[in-house]
Amino acid sequence: MRRFSLPLALTTVGLSLAMSCVNVAMAQSKGWTFPENNNGVIQAQTKGGVTADTGKVKIAFFGHMAFRITSPRGVKVLIDPWRNDPSTAWGLWFPKEFPPTFTDIVLSTHAHFDHDAVEKPHANMVLERMAGTFELGDVKITGWADKHMCEAQGWYKWTNALAEFGANACPPDNPMHMDNVIYIIETGGMRIAHWGDNRPVPAEHVLKALEGVDVLIMNIDGSQHILSYSNIQAALKRIKPHAIIPAHYLTHGASLTLTTLQTADEWVDRHGNAVKLDTAEIELQASDLKSMNERVMYFGSHYLKE
Repeated sequence: MRRFSLPLALTTVGLSLAMSCVNVAMAQSKGWTFPENNNGVIQAQTKGGVTADTGKVKIAFFGHMAFRITSPRGVKVLIDPWRNDPSTAWGLWFPKEFPPTFTDIVLSTHAHFDHDAVEKPHANMVLERMAGTFELGDVKITGWADKHMCEAQGWYKWTNALAEFGANACPPDNPMHMDNVIYIIETGGMRIAHWGDNRPVPAEHVLKALEGVDVLIMNIDGSQHILSYSNIQAALKRIKPHAIIPAHYLTHGASLTLTTLQTADEWVDRHGNAVKLDTAEIELQASDLKSMNERVMYFGSHYLKE
């Protein structure tokens, strides 16, 4: 028996090392496997500027908080691709993997699983939790660092679970995953803001930057998982966006009821200036938005599956 113990131990160690290597490889960038290239990025570098073209801007919905914005000159920016919780502690939220769609830039607002699957899209550039300014072609991205909502507003008190893990969810001593970045995308003569999971009252300088944005993509769902209805009302009163796109709600097909989220139907139905879209992608022009006053554009369960 002693004769076999050493090879068996070595075999066990070898298997452990092999599995560790596999896990490390799986966690690394998959960019080397993507068939696309950066030809469009090279072209975008040679012309553009955020005010150079006021053509149509496309906004596509991939479910939950994931949106792709395509500039008039074709620069693609994808924000907050989702995945299921790798720790399994928060359950199964999504029935499928995020689609391997191509984008020039992928952004993540914060380090939570339902927002940070930056390895899933086929992206030329990955800008996670970016604060500051980045420009490419006719797109300017400004990231405003702030804080994640740290006190659950709805019936499911998810922030209590963080306390059980020994984490102080609220600033100033919060862990990094309770930080958040609000992005403002400028293109086509308009400003499009993506809220992430931000707290209802950002820092004053962030609020000033948000005032009068053309489109505000914001957490709105019946369970009030991140923002309460009163939180939303107060933020809209200050920001005064021309258009509002609800997000972070239960998207039938893209997300499961295990998320504890609900649809945004109730809030949308209460709003007297709402349009229920019958598509997963819309085209907007700056000239059309200027005449709008908090027009709600609701994708419902229409989402891209590419």
